Amino acid sequence: MLFLTPRYRKEAKLVLRAARKLLRYRRDILPDKQIVSLREGITRLEVALRKNHREDIMLATEKLHGLFDQAAPQQRLAGLRENTEVILVALVIALGVRSYFLQPFKIPTGSMQPTLYGVTGTRTVEPPPSWPLRAAEFILRGRTYIDISAENDDAVIGLREVTRFHFFTSTEIITRSRTYQVSAPLNVVRTDFQIHPGRPLRAGQPIVRGYAESGDQLFVDKVSYNFVRPKPGDVFVFRTTGIRRIEAGIAPGMGSQYYIKRLAAVGGQTLQIRPPDLYVDGAVSSLPAFRRVMSKQDGYAGYSNTSAGGGAFPILGSPQAEYTVPRGSYFALGDNSYHSSDSRYFGPVPEPNVVGRGLVVYWPFVGRWGLIN
Repeated sequence: MLFLTPRYRKEAKLVLRAARKLLRYRRDILPDKQIVSLREGITRLEVALRKNHREDIMLATEKLHGLFDQAAPQQRLAGLRENTEVILVALVIALGVRSYFLQPFKIPTGSMQPTLYGVTGTRTVEPPPSWPLRAAEFILRGRTYIDISAENDDAVIGLREVTRFHFFTSTEIITRSRTYQVSAPLNVVRTDFQIHPGRPLRAGQPIVRGYAESGDQLFVDKVSYNFVRPKPGDVFVFRTTGIRRIEAGIAPGMGSQYYIKRLAAVGGQTLQIRPPDLYVDGAVSSLPAFRRVMSKQDGYAGYSNTSAGGGAFPILGSPQAEYTVPRGSYFALGDNSYHSSDSRYFGPVPEPNVVGRGLVVYWPFVGRWGLIN
């Protein structure tokens, strides 16, 4: 039995196996003299193992080990090279998965609330809790506490959004005397924390006190739509390339953006919105996802012809308006209908722009974690 085999025999067999492998893999580049020496050493150890003389086996093992080291000397920084190779292979695999299977995506805005949340801010009166509790809430909820007070009497003269490494977004609050850094996007600082140019500041009083919650982070399934067509009710991600109304508002050099909405209709279907209901081909939609929005319960407000500011959308801008989706296109709607820039504004989404289907929220762990409906 293997566990009863003496240690010297186990070591001999390992060295023998390594030497044979070395001969197979490096026979074309090793000098003839080393090949002959290795073969003799292998034969010597095989004979010793058959005779089963301990001293002969140990001696033959030691000699073959020396020949092995001569033929395959240990390279400098071998450990570093191996670790580097492992990291590079892992990166290649990760990039392959991202390119062809699953792509991480962060919800940028509140257009899909309450199904999916973008970054939101909440003002508080109390100062932030202890560090352990803040760390736990960040891990579980993606919640970051903010507590910035004015150093002296001052006034806000401007706001500027800053993005570092194409991922970390913060806002600079510019006053007459200095600049304060807030770890939240500009729209959250302006809308949720009510910071705007001209706001007076008093020494020692909070400028921003509260917390910002990270937008839901999810995986986009990039495989399924290669086999099945997108269907109404899906939460899908698409590129903005070639959609004129969106590209007109993008700063030069930013390139295409990614939007996430709910697919309301495919090419050939006709839509109508009679608040709060969505009509598809003349009948109120019966799909559960749309029924949930139309219910006006649990945070949903129904579908609308106008934005929260009261302006009518160019498409479906009145209860009488109808729209037939062109072939090869999709109509996108946000679940947060009054606060969503979607196909009612920028028109249908061309089929080639579709990236994939929203699959699962992987962070934060509290709230909407899990499969996306």
